[in-house]
Amino acid sequence: MEREVVEVSAVFVGGGPASLAGAIHLARLVDEHAAKVGRGEAQWGPTGPIDKESIVVLEKAADFGTHELSGAVMDPRGLRELFPDFEKEGCPIEGPVTVDEVRYLGDGGLNLKFPVTPPPLQNHGNLVVSLNKLVGWLAKKAEETGILLAPGMPTASLLIEGDRVVGVRGTDTGRDKQGNPKGTFQPGTDFRAAVTILGEGTRGHLTKSLIGRFRLDHGKRPQLWSQGIKEIWKLAPGKHVPGKVVHTMGFPLRSEEYGGSWIYHIDAEHVSLGFVVGLEYHDPLLDPQRLMQVFKTHPYVRELLEGGTLVRYGAKSIPVGGYHCVPQMTVDGALLVGDSAGLVNAMRLKGIHMAIKSGMLAAEAAFAALLKGDASREQLKAYEDTFWQSWAGQELYGVRDFHQGFERGFLPGLLNAGLVTLTGGMGLMADSLGHRPGHARMKTLREYYGQRVPQTDFKADGVLTFRKIDEVLKSGTTHEENQPCHLVIAEQDVTDICNSRCREEYGNPCQHFCPASVYEMVPEADGRALLHINASNCVHCKTCDIMDPYQVITWVAPEAGGGPIYSGM
Repeated sequence: MEREVVEVSAVFVGGGPASLAGAIHLARLVDEHAAKVGRGEAQWGPTGPIDKESIVVLEKAADFGTHELSGAVMDPRGLRELFPDFEKEGCPIEGPVTVDEVRYLGDGGLNLKFPVTPPPLQNHGNLVVSLNKLVGWLAKKAEETGILLAPGMPTASLLIEGDRVVGVRGTDTGRDKQGNPKGTFQPGTDFRAAVTILGEGTRGHLTKSLIGRFRLDHGKRPQLWSQGIKEIWKLAPGKHVPGKVVHTMGFPLRSEEYGGSWIYHIDAEHVSLGFVVGLEYHDPLLDPQRLMQVFKTHPYVRELLEGGTLVRYGAKSIPVGGYHCVPQMTVDGALLVGDSAGLVNAMRLKGIHMAIKSGMLAAEAAFAALLKGDASREQLKAYEDTFWQSWAGQELYGVRDFHQGFERGFLPGLLNAGLVTLTGGMGLMADSLGHRPGHARMKTLREYYGQRVPQTDFKADGVLTFRKIDEVLKSGTTHEENQPCHLVIAEQDVTDICNSRCREEYGNPCQHFCPASVYEMVPEADGRALLHINASNCVHCKTCDIMDPYQVITWVAPEAGGGPIYSGM
């Protein structure tokens, strides 16, 4: 098969804040060096001048920003370094945080407001933003620099020669469900690059492949994840408080589970409502989307939403393991940035500022490599060194033992969090915590429930609470139906595991942890239930790839443009 081959200097995979910040900064470094060359103060390296048009950003969504989802309250530090006057330049900010609250919610309507907001959740000086809008704005700023933006360009695999990454291969388009070429078939383009920067977001399939191939997580703790469910509501008149930020803990989670909620008042009449559940729970029947619906029935939340209307819905996974789980971030020819590297401060519930900073530092290392004509790990490792010396690296180190403390339960986790705050990152018995991935902590039905497995009795009312399939409609998700399934399970694994062993041992938890009704066990005439994958529902959260107890599901990018449309999210 003949493929188009495009030779570039640097290819950024993923169009989120880390990649776009990196591409913008790299273009500026090229301009600055070109000006020095023009003044006779510098020279180009052995490979000659760097052309800004050979800096490429590949994004799987049809438009930059439409696959981006976050709460989001942003620490502006990273963006301020990239654009010192971002407000004057028209950056879409919903507004500054004006009110901070933390509440403990319990059964029976219990609602306790913390008298003092814990330091990690104090948001004075931070900004309420829509990540979808922010990324769209960054894409426009990137385009102004003269680099090449390529939306609707998902990637299928890394290009590796020996032990060096030499670029990426785009996803083929125009194949049917069986993988056969249709009349519209086009092979994916090969982008051969001196430097490849992976900023795919959480659980990117190229990043997963790179980490596995080069054992980048050797000596590290397994990454830990949460799933965030987000809804945007239009509130009834008089209920909106500009800039108000509320975080809750407790209801409806049990003491053994990690998570909580956010309630961010965004524009003049909308609220961003979210619920986060740690993907290291024991209960095989736990369902994060259903927990979100139950959360809304608490009187404190119900009163806020009464008279309002659900506008948008989405879900994503979040890397929350922190410092101990960050893999080696460089190999020959490639670097990891942002969520792909696990750069999230779970204690502060923030990662956008770190994504931007990591992208900028990666750009500096990439520029030095391009100038020298040397993209070896020895050269690119400067990125890792400067990151850990930067304020972003020091921030992660300063909360290094936070999340692992919740392995022993909610209250021990809170106590550990307090100790982490007091000691600048050191928690109790940190070395004994967090050495198992989240999926390995899930118990079988027999282990968790014994002989009596409960039946789910929650019924959505369609006004305050909703079924998954109804919420998927609010995500704008669309996929080409006649294409290979992008949720890859070997046929033998479906037969031997999904349809038999998993049903007996775990009750097919994919039905529960998926927030979009992608996985469905369909009854057959002979009494069996067989797995049916509704891939067109997928909102690209990657939870199935993360949480499947047998690790037989691999999420890969579908055809160009497929997925959610997170307008305003």
